[in-house]
Amino acid sequence: MSFQFSVLASGSTGNAIYVATDTQRWLIDAGVSGKKMEQLLKSIQCDPKDLNGILVSHEHSDHIKGVGILARKFNLPVYANEKTWRAMEKDLGKIDTEQKFHFNLEEVKTFGDLDIESFGVSHDAAEPMFYVFHHQGKKLVLATDMGYVSDRIKGTIKEADVFIFESNHDVNLLRMGKYPWSVKRRIISDVGHVSNEDAAYALSDVIGDRTSRIYLAHLSKDNNMKELARMTVEQILREKDHGVGEQFRIFDTDPDEPTALAVV
Repeated sequence: MSFQFSVLASGSTGNAIYVATDTQRWLIDAGVSGKKMEQLLKSIQCDPKDLNGILVSHEHSDHIKGVGILARKFNLPVYANEKTWRAMEKDLGKIDTEQKFHFNLEEVKTFGDLDIESFGVSHDAAEPMFYVFHHQGKKLVLATDMGYVSDRIKGTIKEADVFIFESNHDVNLLRMGKYPWSVKRRIISDVGHVSNEDAAYALSDVIGDRTSRIYLAHLSKDNNMKELARMTVEQILREKDHGVGEQFRIFDTDPDEPTALAVV
């Protein structure tokens, strides 16, 4: 029971993930207000002052909105790569130098009983990266904000016990939607976001025998629906002979409500 997580918030309006072991409690991104972040953490019985730190994936506001506030209020260390620090510093407000740490791209850092591995993704940010968490032979993958899923990424994330994986938009909803063409083009580009279909095909290449849970994350508020994302992913995975509901289960995530604290 010592390796737990919750998707605190996930979607176009804000993203945050909680990962914990017996000795470690980490927040990955804080893309909602500081007040909302405190409420989300306390709803899963985590006091923000007990966090070991905040890991930042990239500088977009739906990932960093509450980072500066939490860091100052609870004296938390913040980790990001150098280019992300430069891109987001002006938006975080003042953070003491002693609280600023670098976590380089393609690096593994060990914090107590938790190994955290970073990997780069293709997205329109300074140097976006996400994380794989390793604890006592278990593997938890967080992978969102990707224009596409490269073979290099697949090699890093394959055969995880749990995937928190982007399923951003339905292509038809996006095409028919109200967004201007420039925004639609950005979303479907190689530095945009992964569609439901692309998520399913990527997952079919990385699911392993030990995979037990998949969380569909970062759904677009305007161009997707939970039921549609889940149905699309399930259908494609079944076509690829993966045992949905037998070998593993697929879960929704929400922009306002955290997922139940679960064991990897």
